[in-house]
Amino acid sequence: MPKNLVAMSDLSNEEVYELIRRGLELKNGAKPLAREDLFVGNLFFENSTRTKHSFEVAEHKLKLNVINFETSTSSINKGESLYDTCKTLEMIDCKILVIRHPEREYYKNLRKLNIPLVSGGDGSGEHPSQCLLDLMTMYERFGKIEGLNVVIVGDIKNSRVARSNYNILTRLGAKVNFVCPEVFVDKTLGQVVDFDEIISQVDVCMLLRVQHERHDGQVIFDKESYHTGYGLTLERYKKLKDGAIIMHPAPVNRGVEIADELVEAEKSLIFEQMKNGMYVRQAILEKIIRDNNL
Repeated sequence: MPKNLVAMSDLSNEEVYELIRRGLELKNGAKPLAREDLFVGNLFFENSTRTKHSFEVAEHKLKLNVINFETSTSSINKGESLYDTCKTLEMIDCKILVIRHPEREYYKNLRKLNIPLVSGGDGSGEHPSQCLLDLMTMYERFGKIEGLNVVIVGDIKNSRVARSNYNILTRLGAKVNFVCPEVFVDKTLGQVVDFDEIISQVDVCMLLRVQHERHDGQVIFDKESYHTGYGLTLERYKKLKDGAIIMHPAPVNRGVEIADELVEAEKSLIFEQMKNGMYVRQAILEKIIRDNNL
């Protein structure tokens, strides 16, 4: 079977650090692998700006031939299955598939493929490349993951980012707590704490978007009330310790999960995360190419 990256469990701790360090090397000017003979297909069945386009830039920097699959004009609209679509791309010599799909663990239906998969997110399941860029950003700032005190704030129940980060951060020795309204609690993950009680203790304050598209209209939501209760307000920002950082996978809803003026505040690394995403995705693709002898 091909070696995929669809969940953080696909990586050992050593491989996680290998990807972080390679991402930093590339950011600092190391020459990327170049494979002009390989075709890679990007299949995004959900909206995306950062993940889709940073994968695309990463692929071009590796001199890969990029097929941007258009769901709106494909045979998916004629009833073709995801498997048959992917198998078609395999048959026309595509060697890697990068897929984002709204179905959780969609990749379990693609086990008969003979080419590697890289997940760009599976519903509310996991988001490994986002997780790795988050880890790279933390490691770049602190020089370690072990021992960091991290709070993840927002729509925990529906967040693939929260799930991937919680699993690997705890595995690497960080302490992770959650802040969220009762309706967004995921009881399979870590402890939910009071935002105002923990804010002065954290090294990393990671904010998440409220994912209305996954609520089926069943959650009553008021932006102002949410911001007051669970947003990073100016008052909470002032309580952060000197070395603390703010993170957010984006897109950011300004004035909801974070005050507008804090998006580019001194402690915010939100846009630096986006930059790091392109480098760590280069590292991921390099590893996929090497591990599968492509």
